[in-house]
Amino acid sequence: MTRRIMPGLLALFLLIAGSASAQTVRPPENAGAVRPEAADPATTGRIERQRYDNHADFWRQVREGDRGSQASPTAGRGMMIQSAGEGWRNLRNGPYVRWSGYLLLGVLGLLALFFALRGRIRVVSGYSGYELRRFRFAERFTHWLTATSFVVLALTGLNLVFGRALLIPLIGKEAFAAFAAWGKVAHDYVSFAFMLGVVLMFLLWVRQNIPNRHDFLWLVRAGGFLGGGHAPAKKFNAGQKLLFWAVILFGVSVSLSGVQLLYPYKFAFFEGTFAFLNHLPGVDLPTALSPINEQQLANLWHGIIAVLFTAVIFGHIYIGSVGMEGGFSAMGSGRVDLNWAREHHDLWVEDLQKVEAQPR
Repeated sequence: MTRRIMPGLLALFLLIAGSASAQTVRPPENAGAVRPEAADPATTGRIERQRYDNHADFWRQVREGDRGSQASPTAGRGMMIQSAGEGWRNLRNGPYVRWSGYLLLGVLGLLALFFALRGRIRVVSGYSGYELRRFRFAERFTHWLTATSFVVLALTGLNLVFGRALLIPLIGKEAFAAFAAWGKVAHDYVSFAFMLGVVLMFLLWVRQNIPNRHDFLWLVRAGGFLGGGHAPAKKFNAGQKLLFWAVILFGVSVSLSGVQLLYPYKFAFFEGTFAFLNHLPGVDLPTALSPINEQQLANLWHGIIAVLFTAVIFGHIYIGSVGMEGGFSAMGSGRVDLNWAREHHDLWVEDLQKVEAQPR
């Protein structure tokens, strides 16, 4: 009995399914009245490609970065192609990387050549055995806070510039990716310690780094590095004063551009700077900068100043380590030998002796 019923039920099911399928594809009564060219792309879900392929004005606006409307609240909204980005990328990965390498290697080469020709600057009179306190703890703390944070920033920053080419062949892509990721975190957070160090350094030493009449003679003699004897100097000589102002100016500049990169689209330093510079004769810089233009300029400026800063610090590290005998202890223990002080900062020694000779 069951065998007779099952074929009948199966036939009935197929008949019902076929009828329902036919109903779903049956065209409407007025289907013949609708012409294909009159169909609305917004309702059919189709866009006539030919309509836009030949629209020269439309593609010109896209290529030139004109803005349209968009629901996204992000900066640069309404722009399909940001053409300046390709120019920035080519400059960043081409001339910037190349000339940065030339500069840093060139400075290291010159320092090595100078050391080979001049050797280490010795204490001519020999060590006296008597020491003077040159820097207090607060001064040494400020120096090493700024110095160590700068080294971290320099290494992690240079990794972003040269790491792909130099490290990937040595350690592989996976290890480099992990190193670069942690380097970025370190770069972002250590930057605040560096900025604090620059501020403290300015407050502690600005008064003693004002140029005076002795600095010109020091510069003429090149500080005695090229012979001719040591020029008179107070606590900071002309070379150290140049370094101080380089650290302050480069430090402030690299910090401001770094803040602009840390907090994208929050600041527009270049638009205001260009507007100010346009008051100078013959200067005509663009002032209508988009948020993405500001970020691109901040990135380039940050990198350029950082490389120049690093080149200057190479010279400072050389003098404070292998270049000059007795120099490291000034920031190490804070004390220097009396004869070293007389040979390099004789006017400072005289000032100390005058203070000690005053009646109490």
